[in-house]
Amino acid sequence: MPQRRTAIKDLRKSHTRHLQNLQIKTDLKKTVKKFSTAIADKKTDAAELLKEVYKKFDKAAKRKVMHKKTAARRKARFARELATQPTTK
Repeated sequence: MPQRRTAIKDLRKSHTRHLQNLQIKTDLKKTVKKFSTAIADKKTDAAELLKEVYKKFDKAAKRKVMHKKTAARRKARFARELATQPTTK
């Protein structure tokens, strides 16, 4: 446990930031899972879910939870996954 006042404040800030980053990550994972199940079930709303996935990745990159190029790479992979799936109407 830190002894100095600034170290105690830093610990508190670190804990708060960790919780915020964790919330962003779990929200992103839930959205990606929802998109993946929509792709697997060949649902028509997968394109709308892709927009949500983009939004979550951009938010994570903006908040520096992940690197912006990592987010771009994963967005491209999900877009490719949607493009290769045959659409059902």
